[in-house]
Amino acid sequence: MTKLSVNVNKVATLRNARGGNIPDVVQVATDCQLFGAEGITVHPRPDQRHIRYTDVFDLQSKVYTEFNIEGNPTPEFISLIRKIRPTQVTLVPDAHDAITSNAGWDTVTHKDFLADVVNEFQTMGVRTSIFINASPEMVRMASQIGTDRVELYTGPYAEAYGAEKEKAIAPFIEAATLAKNLGLGVNAGHDLNLENLAYLYQNIPWLKEVSIGHSLISDALYMGLKETIKAYKNCLKESPEEV
Repeated sequence: MTKLSVNVNKVATLRNARGGNIPDVVQVATDCQLFGAEGITVHPRPDQRHIRYTDVFDLQSKVYTEFNIEGNPTPEFISLIRKIRPTQVTLVPDAHDAITSNAGWDTVTHKDFLADVVNEFQTMGVRTSIFINASPEMVRMASQIGTDRVELYTGPYAEAYGAEKEKAIAPFIEAATLAKNLGLGVNAGHDLNLENLAYLYQNIPWLKEVSIGHSLISDALYMGLKETIKAYKNCLKESPEEV
């Protein structure tokens, strides 16, 4: 079964635009789980423009599914993980001024650094995932690093999906198949939505998890959070229900 992890960063963005605590990030995360999400994802950045480190601590006791914390493993981020001990850490090579994640790790260039970080988190009992582009070379090196999983950066897939979906999915099938054969779990995330998610799942049914935030929260403005989560989970079924 492919799990749906809801990224609640955009909820925090909306809250921060006005100040105060509306919408309540913790309550939204609680409701996402109640409505069927199998995980909650957060991605705290140094400028705290959406999820803040204080949010991560507030969520710690409320996430009873899987808690996935994404981020660039700076000393501050590593210290956070030592304190929280989430289910999973996803290592993302964000620049401090990045609007959103736009590329995966070069696991060849950063092999030694990533190996040290992965080893530290695994020693804590935290599952590790490395955010990578859909490249066989990046997958092979991730396997040598010793990570538990890789998360395929699906931005290019989403961008090309509308024009030629068979061509768009091809490198992801190749990378995901190689990862599976090397014993790595495979996650996926970035720009996945109700239009392109089912096709990704149909072609890579062994995905462990998809992490979705921006599109899901945007859809919830029209459909409501409960129905939106149901619709996304429906995309992760072998025989989707008629909608």
